Amino acid sequence: MKISYDPRCNIAYVTFRDEPIQVKTIQVSEEINVDVAPDGSIYGIELLNANIQLGALAGDKLILENEATGSKIEIALPR
Repeated sequence: MKISYDPRCNIAYVTFRDEPIQVKTIQVSEEINVDVAPDGSIYGIELLNANIQLGALAGDKLILENEATGSKIEIALPR
């Protein structure tokens, strides 16, 4: 899994698969798109206005936590 963030466009993308494939995009809301692979699995999730969506969830920072090891990485989100 990979999480990328483009501050210029304020878009975050969570990728669940490594290989590039043709996907079908389903618009869940005005700010969330889900890319579905041909086999029906989720390829990725796109968050528009990501700083607002992720900031509201994580207090203006994104926290990646490995629950197995307890390790955490914090990423500041621009306002």
